[in-house]
Amino acid sequence: MDSIQDRVRQLLREQGMVDVEALGSDTDLYAAGMNSLASVDLMLAVEQAFDFVFPDEALNRRTFSSIGAIAAVVERATAGAAS
Repeated sequence: MDSIQDRVRQLLREQGMVDVEALGSDTDLYAAGMNSLASVDLMLAVEQAFDFVFPDEALNRRTFSSIGAIAAVVERATAGAAS
């Protein structure tokens, strides 16, 4: 099974937002070329892929700053839903 980070990477690749192959888990996505509109598109794709809604407190630039940051929020949100 793919990790959450792998799936987020795949979503970024599918949307052609940034050069995913050059990104580490903590690479700043905004510095890599993602803009605010692209982050909204990514948010919607992640919500659909993982069947959850980002909590209001996670709707900020920091959440979408890196693959690792996105994966951490998804992990927390989906772990809470599974229990």
